[in-house]
Amino acid sequence: MFATGVTIVTARTAAGELVGLTANSFNSVSLNPPLVLWSLAQAAGSMVALSTGSHYAINILAADQIALAERFASKGGDRWKDVVFSEGAGGAPLLNGAAATFECFNRSRYEEGDHVIFVGEVERCSHRAGAAPLLFHGGRFYTEHPL
Repeated sequence: MFATGVTIVTARTAAGELVGLTANSFNSVSLNPPLVLWSLAQAAGSMVALSTGSHYAINILAADQIALAERFASKGGDRWKDVVFSEGAGGAPLLNGAAATFECFNRSRYEEGDHVIFVGEVERCSHRAGAAPLLFHGGRFYTEHPL
């Protein structure tokens, strides 16, 4: 019964491969220094790339990006086909049209239960003025909501 925003965490491996996944386990940790956290299942296929890379980006999705959220949440297929992005810190993709982006240094990780909690130090952030956020609640995405 807890509504969350929806993010896509993106990175680039040392070999240049693009990595991305939909996550709603995102939260702020600290303002000074600016820290955020998110978590990933230990069994996730992208765990090695995300735990060993120096940087990643947290792309907070806008209400008009539901198809992107679904694509990056699914298994199989080419998640990156026709996705428009620019390159952020450490090569992490910044998704065009996102409500906000946080470019993070991969500061620390904590294994807890069947997940790893990633803490990122925000090096840069930006937002799209007037963008309504994509929300997730009760197993469903919501694009229309009073703010």
